[in-house]
Amino acid sequence: MTDLSKTNELFFTNTELDQLELENIVNKTLHNSDDGELFLEYRQSEGIVFDDGKVKTAAFDTSQGFGLRLISGESTAYSHSSELSKKAVKRASETVRTISNNTSKLIINPHSTNQSLYTDQNPLETLSFKNKVSLLESIDKYARSKDERVRQVSVSISGEWQAIQIIRVGNERVGDIRPLI
Repeated sequence: MTDLSKTNELFFTNTELDQLELENIVNKTLHNSDDGELFLEYRQSEGIVFDDGKVKTAAFDTSQGFGLRLISGESTAYSHSSELSKKAVKRASETVRTISNNTSKLIINPHSTNQSLYTDQNPLETLSFKNKVSLLESIDKYARSKDERVRQVSVSISGEWQAIQIIRVGNERVGDIRPLI
């Protein structure tokens, strides 16, 4: 699965957003501007801290949202929300268009360099919570076995998985998956 098809699944198949409606909003919003884009984001993150033989903290978070940017001459307008809905994107469109009074067409599309460096797999889902704690326990045990003077061991694991899609004028769309462990 490509990054674009995976982000299509996250932003359009699994939500009430409609790809064509968003493309139309972006085209209308950025018409006669110098540059801009709609940036859609979905992010999961987790962290586990293992201290002195027990789990001290564990956290898991999912967040999503968008940012809409418009550049017109020397001015830049930006609006964002954690609400992924057509209504929220339309409100953002109205906000950023307040600076658009330029009638030039200076949009220079960046060179397409989107090269997939990772798999689609979300690394946060590769090990169960139990297995992650077992890994931290084994690291704790290993550190303690190296020297009997070791009295305190603190070890942690954290990760993040981010999926983004950028929509530009002319229905140009780019998706990217960003795993980090």
